Amino acid sequence: MSGAIPVYQTTGPARTVVETIKGGQLVEARAAGKVGVAGADSVVVLGVATKDATPASTNQNGTDAVTGLAITDLSPVLSTLTVACEGFWNLKAAGAIAFGERVKAGAAGTVVKWIAADDSADMIIGRCEAAGGIANGAYG
Repeated sequence: MSGAIPVYQTTGPARTVVETIKGGQLVEARAAGKVGVAGADSVVVLGVATKDATPASTNQNGTDAVTGLAITDLSPVLSTLTVACEGFWNLKAAGAIAFGERVKAGAAGTVVKWIAADDSADMIIGRCEAAGGIANGAYG
């Protein structure tokens, strides 16, 4: 499983995904009680994906490159996941974030710095707790 290991976590109920989600990405609410990867500036972020998931309609079987025969995967990625709605998580930053700064959803389930002059307060999802801050593209 790719993703983040929590220092402390509280999760909600299992949710069905509408697109492939990797553990550790921010997740947002979608129609019919389903979830997807949080987009930039989302105001409906539910929390952090605790594991990988992919829609049930996704073909997870491949083809052998040498023989051309179909490969059947007997351990597919599930189509549901739980979303951690509290806790401290090492998330990927899309842009440098200093210790203590508030954060919001960035593109593709990342976090970015919340800017008071430009962003609404309902975009805030937490604050950077990494003592040295988080560099662009790093986890913290």
